Amino acid sequence: MPVNKTSRWSQFLPSLPILEWGRHYDRETLLSDLMAAVIVTIMLIPQSLAYALLAGLPPEVGLYASVAPLVLYAVLGSSRVLAVGPVAVVSLMTAAAIGEHAAPGSAAYWATAITLAFLSGGMLLLMGLFRLGFLANFLSHPVISGFISASALIIAASQMKTLMGVKANGHTLFDLLRSLLTQVSNTHLLTLVMGVLTMAFLFWVRSGADFGFKRLMIRWGVSAKAADVIAKAGPVAAIAVTTSLTWTFNWQTAGVKIVGTIPQGLPPLTLPLWDMALWRELAIPALLISVVGFVESVSVGQTLAAKRRQRIEPDQELVALGASNLSAAFTGGFPVTGGFARSVVNFDAGAQTPAAGVFTAVGITLAALLLTPALYFLPQATLSATIVVAVLSLVDFSILKRTWAYSKPDFIAVAATLVATLALGVESGLVVGVGVSLALYLFRTSRPHIATVGLVPGTEHFRNVLRHSVRVSPRLVSLRVDESLYFANARVLEDRINDAVASLPELRHVVLQCSAINAIDASALESLEAIEKRLHDAGITLHLSEVKGPVMDKLRTTDFLRTLSGQVFLTQYQAIMTLTPEVVSQHPLVAGNESEQPIKN
Repeated sequence: MPVNKTSRWSQFLPSLPILEWGRHYDRETLLSDLMAAVIVTIMLIPQSLAYALLAGLPPEVGLYASVAPLVLYAVLGSSRVLAVGPVAVVSLMTAAAIGEHAAPGSAAYWATAITLAFLSGGMLLLMGLFRLGFLANFLSHPVISGFISASALIIAASQMKTLMGVKANGHTLFDLLRSLLTQVSNTHLLTLVMGVLTMAFLFWVRSGADFGFKRLMIRWGVSAKAADVIAKAGPVAAIAVTTSLTWTFNWQTAGVKIVGTIPQGLPPLTLPLWDMALWRELAIPALLISVVGFVESVSVGQTLAAKRRQRIEPDQELVALGASNLSAAFTGGFPVTGGFARSVVNFDAGAQTPAAGVFTAVGITLAALLLTPALYFLPQATLSATIVVAVLSLVDFSILKRTWAYSKPDFIAVAATLVATLALGVESGLVVGVGVSLALYLFRTSRPHIATVGLVPGTEHFRNVLRHSVRVSPRLVSLRVDESLYFANARVLEDRINDAVASLPELRHVVLQCSAINAIDASALESLEAIEKRLHDAGITLHLSEVKGPVMDKLRTTDFLRTLSGQVFLTQYQAIMTLTPEVVSQHPLVAGNESEQPIKN
């Protein structure tokens, strides 16, 4: 008994992936991880500062949120290269979630951000322990793509006020643009010029075109890998140059807003606010941040893992991200997740294990201890330019064209999410996207494709009579339902069978080919029982064929099989051989569309 109890509860205990890759850690792996950590640290410092400002927090909070989460993820994460920390979309969602509770930059605002990270981390951890990673499947790729593109546009627009040196507010794109238009006359020219030039430089550094920075470096004899590393240090170069210029020419006295004093030191020990009323108000935003962060993290992790023939465990990722967010809450941070850009850089730089994240955390800590005084004169416009360049790469309008050509429902989901996010804000936009996706799914599955099938001559295969030349009998109709049966589509099957009965006076058998039915809910079972009764009263026998094992297991627990007038056949061919053997003979019982090519089943 004690052994069984232990094994039963062990499924809820998180594993420690570090024990697996740590056993094989060697000097060569160490050197690879150290090199990757140096490159990622150089990239992460300006990003962390910028994303903290995006979230409405002091810049040092971005550094704090990039230390403990990396360490915790290295211990618990299943991806070898995922880099955890502040990301643009989650930072924007954080600002939207807590903006109504406190003024940005205040101590109360920071405490609320810490509380949000705590709630998000707790939700992710519980979801991981109870293996609820499948919940993220409710966010389809079109919805995520539309949401991220819209969020990136809102983020870029929100940074325009800093680039222009004016005050503007708003949580939607239209509110931001309206506010910015009223402030155009107050634009600070020096700030705008500095921001625009910084953006131009960063776009040039990132460009892969013939005139881009990397191609130029390669023509000068620099290796492709070295040129890539130097290009990724572009934001650091922008910070160094603009900070030096501001300090040299005393531009802050001319109206250029600077970061100012950034406290030196290790991340502080902090606690969330134990305010149940605040928790209730932050619960939904925390859940949305958790799901969006998890989906982004797993998508990146799976993509990079596949390139090395590795795999990640979604439920373990929930645990790792949950622990990372909890650690951020206790070290003065805000919600974090696995970032696309830094993870790709980590992968390309040659990181072999999550130890690279630990080394990156050490680098960020050293920066917090030693480099923050040098950032006093850093222009805020430089950080805003860094954010704009980073997020615009996330905008993907091509998915509108692709989904319009391939799937109109997916196009509707993308467009609805995009418009709702731009017009209503990030939280409402995401909820609308999920709602539209679920509504479209219910609409599609409520109208399942039900094909009348016949035997392909000379084979044991059955195909749609409208698409293939097949053999059928007027005494039997075979219907293939290409969808699971549930409350929303059960009546459609009833109507289809009623039509068949009314149009075929010689009909004696109805066979439901269940090869595509993965589940039958209680409502659909009642419909099947009603169909059986009506057919029996009309002198027609109902049969089933190719019922899947799990579906059959459920049916065996009901009275339906015991009262079924017909039989359950292993294959559709067996049903035809038993009920209408003449179909298999050479008599010309052929129906179908012979002129159309058999493209679809």
